[in-house]
Amino acid sequence: MSFKERLLEVSRRNGSLLCIGLDSDIERLPQFLRQELGGRAVLEFNRRIIDTTHDLVCAYKLNLAFYEQLGPPGLEMMVETLDYIPKELITIADGKRGDIGSTSRAYAQALFEHYGFDATTVNPYLGLEALEPFFEYEDRGVFILCRTSNLGAREFQDLECEGKPLYRQVAEAAVQAHERSGNLGLVVGATWPEELREIRELTGEGMPLLIPGIGRQAGDLEKAVRYGTNSRGELAIINSSRGVIFASEGEDFAAAARAAAERLRDEIERCRRG
Repeated sequence: MSFKERLLEVSRRNGSLLCIGLDSDIERLPQFLRQELGGRAVLEFNRRIIDTTHDLVCAYKLNLAFYEQLGPPGLEMMVETLDYIPKELITIADGKRGDIGSTSRAYAQALFEHYGFDATTVNPYLGLEALEPFFEYEDRGVFILCRTSNLGAREFQDLECEGKPLYRQVAEAAVQAHERSGNLGLVVGATWPEELREIRELTGEGMPLLIPGIGRQAGDLEKAVRYGTNSRGELAIINSSRGVIFASEGEDFAAAARAAAERLRDEIERCRRG
């Protein structure tokens, strides 16, 4: 089964486009967990979030930085988290990797073969040729950074390049590459709704979009759904991280995360029906 087929299947089964980002910064975890478990608190935190939200989502996105910063124990907890996530759900490695071909091949092998992620984010700055090793994994998703959600995205992504902004050049090149490999998507922030609409019109029906920026970054959810999905209201993965997992700092954090995720899932569905 292709990555796109898997994404459609789980999105339809759970009735959800929601992705929860497990950006489990140990400094922000509930104090009682850190006191009880020390560095292992990250794993217990993730497990409880997954226990209370797995029926509400299509995917979980793990920001690799929050695991790598803890060294080998952090990577072990990342692996244990991946093992704990139900297998039908999509797992995304958010590492924004990208380098010359041999290095990209090693990155792809690590993320897809060793750790077993279903998808990853990649950086196109070295050109799409450098990302070919990722594209070769036809059953995995590869999300190319296009229009990122941060305010500083304007600094380079808006630069005119042969009469078009750089982000559009990236999108056009990705569409062409997707026609060959069939497993590509784009990262487009909800904080840029007009650019999101432009990019969805460019990609057409078949490419999935990973849409961060909802919640703490104040992206427009209604426009993210309206502009980010295809004509059938599908193939968008709408991510919220801190707004869900840090909905409470107390012992009720898992229940609060479920409540936040359920509200967000329901609002996404309302926008889709609208």
